[in-house]
Amino acid sequence: MIGRMIVYMIFAGLIPMLFTVGCGQKNSNEVVVYVSEDQVFSGPILEDFQRDMGIRVRAIFDTEETKSTGVMNRLIAEKENPQADVYWANEPIRAIVLKQKGISEKYFSANAEGIPSNFKDLHGYWTGFSARARVLVVGVGEEAPTSIFAYTDERWKDKGVMANPLFGTTTSWVAALYTIWDEDKADSFMEKMKQNGTKISTSNGESTMLVANKEFVFSLVDSDDATNAIRDGKPVSQVYPDQEEGGLGCLLLPNAAVLIKGGPNPGNGKKFIDYVLSSQTERKLAFADCAQIPLHVGVEVPDDVIRIEELRSMKVDFEAVAKELQEIQPYLKEWVGY
Repeated sequence: MIGRMIVYMIFAGLIPMLFTVGCGQKNSNEVVVYVSEDQVFSGPILEDFQRDMGIRVRAIFDTEETKSTGVMNRLIAEKENPQADVYWANEPIRAIVLKQKGISEKYFSANAEGIPSNFKDLHGYWTGFSARARVLVVGVGEEAPTSIFAYTDERWKDKGVMANPLFGTTTSWVAALYTIWDEDKADSFMEKMKQNGTKISTSNGESTMLVANKEFVFSLVDSDDATNAIRDGKPVSQVYPDQEEGGLGCLLLPNAAVLIKGGPNPGNGKKFIDYVLSSQTERKLAFADCAQIPLHVGVEVPDDVIRIEELRSMKVDFEAVAKELQEIQPYLKEWVGY
């Protein structure tokens, strides 16, 4: 494999100003939250917190154009004069970047008890909650593969599609494979995927529709894409991959709550983190259209959302995934053909 160098292309470029917001006022009855989770899903939680706790929420959301990096870059730009109290990340990688840059603060919430240790930072710089899974979406009436190794199996040659691995959760999935396998095995898997005719799409949503339209038999997508397609009556089913005894398990990508160092309202920031880490919030996100999987055991979920205790998840170190995600960028560009 071509030698890798650490690059930061996904975090590079000018700092986008999403919109202007005044400085937070210390010790005020408010909390300032920067949010990467889609507003349609996070907004109701913010409204519930404001109503239940009597603390005004000022939120700044990422836009479709900034693709979950806008508010993170804003936090980096504001390091010497923090304006936010909390960052709600839609996956742990960006939370780890903020930790590395000295922007986040340690906080151990009592509501983090019971969340598996691999979904939270050992030193308290971020805590995961309510996860998406990387699942196989399969066309109804088709023989359903049960493993990611379907991508390399001649039985499904030219029948699999996958979102571009240079972007989004597909990048995190590939990086995770490179942390649990040695480089030779991971390289071999990627090359066999290509040789087996894996199609590259623009997004998980497009992959799901290609399967629903019977152009391909299966795709690895996020569980919310698969669940919502099923709820919308599309002719697809959902498979959690590699669930056999001793199997690889499926990758879970949780949200992450981060306390910002030097934020204007640290006490209210901690109250907000306690709130989103609660079982009640995880239940709400399970029943919402994002269909996220609670990380606390025993939380009520709808019939089409799996419980964490019923799922074999891929055991990954997100610190290692964050590092690998940056290192594999040159290889992935070559693999895709850029």
